[in-house]
Amino acid sequence: MPTIVARLRAAGCVFAEDEAAILRSAASATELDRLVQRRVNGEPLEYVVGWAQFHGQRIQVEPGVFIPRRRTEFLVDVALGILGGSGQETAIVVDLCCGSGAIGAALLATWPQIALFAVDIDPRAVGCARLNVGGERVHEGDLFDPLPHRLRKKVRLVVANTPYVPTGDIELLPREARLHEPRKTLDGGSDGLDIQRRIAARAPEWLTPGGQLLVETSARQAPETARIFAGHGLSARVEHGAEVDATTVIGTLPA
Repeated sequence: MPTIVARLRAAGCVFAEDEAAILRSAASATELDRLVQRRVNGEPLEYVVGWAQFHGQRIQVEPGVFIPRRRTEFLVDVALGILGGSGQETAIVVDLCCGSGAIGAALLATWPQIALFAVDIDPRAVGCARLNVGGERVHEGDLFDPLPHRLRKKVRLVVANTPYVPTGDIELLPREARLHEPRKTLDGGSDGLDIQRRIAARAPEWLTPGGQLLVETSARQAPETARIFAGHGLSARVEHGAEVDATTVIGTLPA
């Protein structure tokens, strides 16, 4: 009978040895074969074992919820740098399109004093995020809509990893993403920037003077994202994380 590593390698898993070790650690002897078969069938490893590693944290995920990517750790690093550098570790931070709550969980791991408000429109994602950052911090609804009115003009940071894949490029994504992750967590409209436009249009209502909006996007899309920010009164700059091939656009509301 083929070994677990051999089965995974035959299924196209590039890091078969690492995945085999994770699967062994996640399952009892009676469950292991079932979990391996799910992975061999193409299901993302994170769904199979029920968690994803993100910014040093183990984030609970489940089928139907967007899987946090390593490149998004760069967005977290930019946000942490802003919070620490400004001495505002107790600031109000809003995480829009929060998915599993991975960004918020990573921010809280460094600055547990922040007042975090996480939002997602999908009930399954909201349930998952509540496991990762605490139920009282997570709100279900469309972007800013479910937030308490008292936060207007008081938010120091808005962070958002929105869907930003152009509709026409969805079929070019890796098979795991195309077949197993919800399309609505990937598809950002014709140019990938539909939700970014909606967030940028409303962010000035919520940001405190000098507050900032951080959005993950691609290097190709970043110039247009910056123009969108500028069109809504936010001065914009682009940061690149070469190590993880990540791009964050930062918009600042004038003080």
